[in-house]
Amino acid sequence: MRVILAEDSTLLREGLVRLLAEEGHEVLAALGDAVTLVREVGEQRPDLVVVDIRMPPTHTDEGLRAAVEIRRRWPGVGVLVLSQYVERPYAAELLAAGAERVGYLLKDRVAQVEEFLDALERIHAGGAAIDPEVVRQLVVRTTHGDPLARLTPRERTVLEALAQGHTNTAIAAKLHLSLSSVEKNLNAVFDKLELTRATGYSRRILAVLRYLEA
Repeated sequence: MRVILAEDSTLLREGLVRLLAEEGHEVLAALGDAVTLVREVGEQRPDLVVVDIRMPPTHTDEGLRAAVEIRRRWPGVGVLVLSQYVERPYAAELLAAGAERVGYLLKDRVAQVEEFLDALERIHAGGAAIDPEVVRQLVVRTTHGDPLARLTPRERTVLEALAQGHTNTAIAAKLHLSLSSVEKNLNAVFDKLELTRATGYSRRILAVLRYLEA
C-alpha cells in the first residue's frame, strides 16, 4: 500500500519508514508536522496515513485535527492515529464519522510488529483497528442509568471485540464462539442499546460510539 507518515519523533518515524519498506509498502512521505500532512495527502492521495495525535507546534491535538480533516475530505484514505496514552474523547471524535478505514493505536503497539501490520491491513481493507488497551480502559461505569449496564458479561465481551474493529468471524475465533452465537449476542447488544435498523446508520458503528462515549 502507499503510505504517508506524520510523526515528530525522528527515531520512530525512521523506524516506521524502514519497517514499511521491508514489508513491501511504499512510503510516499515521512513528515514531522500535521499541516504538511494534509497538503501531501491532497497532492498524493495515499492509501493510508499514519499520524501521531500530538504534533508541532503545540503538541496538543494537531495530528488528530489533521486526521479528522483527512477523513472528511478524502474518505477513501485510511487513517491510523497513534497516541502515547488512552485519550477517550480523541478516540470518540475520530470515530464520529464512522468506523471504516480508521484506527487508533497506542504507540507501544508499534513495537508488536505483527499486530501493527495487521492493523494497517484491516484499515486498508475498509475496517477498523482500535487498540485492545484503549478498549479495556473505556470499560463503562455500571451506573443505574447506563444502558451498557444491562449487558451480560458475554455481551460486553463481544462488544469490546467489536470496538476493536473485528468482524463477526474474527470475534468468533478470538472468543472461541460459534458465528451464530456472536450474531445472537450482537443482536442482543443492539436491542439493549436501542439501536434499531430504522436509524439509517450502521448499528455496529453506533454501538462502538456508545461504548466509547459511556
